[in-house]
Amino acid sequence: MHENLCHTAVAVDEAISTRQSVRAFLPTPVERATVERLLALASRSASGSNIQPWRVRVIAGTIKERLTREIFDAVARDGFEPYQREWNYYPVNWREPFLARRRKIGWDMYNLLGVAKGDFEGTQRARMRNYEFFGAPVGMIFTLDEDLEIGSWLDLGIYLGTLMVAARGHGLHTCPQAAFADFHKIIRPLLDIPEKEVIVCGMALGHIDPDAPVNRLVTARAPLGDFASFEGL
Repeated sequence: MHENLCHTAVAVDEAISTRQSVRAFLPTPVERATVERLLALASRSASGSNIQPWRVRVIAGTIKERLTREIFDAVARDGFEPYQREWNYYPVNWREPFLARRRKIGWDMYNLLGVAKGDFEGTQRARMRNYEFFGAPVGMIFTLDEDLEIGSWLDLGIYLGTLMVAARGHGLHTCPQAAFADFHKIIRPLLDIPEKEVIVCGMALGHIDPDAPVNRLVTARAPLGDFASFEGL
């Protein structure tokens, strides 16, 4: 029994520690049954009073390609300025240590992509890869009913985290993508999402491209002492 528990702990630890935001996927298909299994596993996530507020639209094939094409066309026509999300993800006023962390991961990623500081076109190309789901065969769009409160946003976050770890347990990778929230006016009619639902984020799901330089990105984590304290333990 002890050996089995140790094996389970190692498997869970590995799924958590190997999760990363993959920004280049192989086109290898993912079966619908696998996606359904992952979504069902993640539904075991905790939620306040078990209300399970999350909603997800899974897209692949031609509908995913159409979503990508419509966003690309919109940016080519209008730029990014007219397209803004309905909610704030990041601080309105950046401060430390968050600003330094953001800058570090940004420049680490651009260095791997070969995008130099000041290379506007290279930065834009990298940004637009979001809307191709980084080449993943499966995309997901997550929503919440607009009348729900902050607790339900926390619940959705727990669901997303569980889903990403479950994907690792099945040998797959993910990338959560708040960038899709900016294009809610395009996504909503295409996926028949009613106005009463807030488009929160997207997520790419598939097999990692092990040869893509961007997937060598290693994100730093703050030491435990920076965010945790212990009393009476």
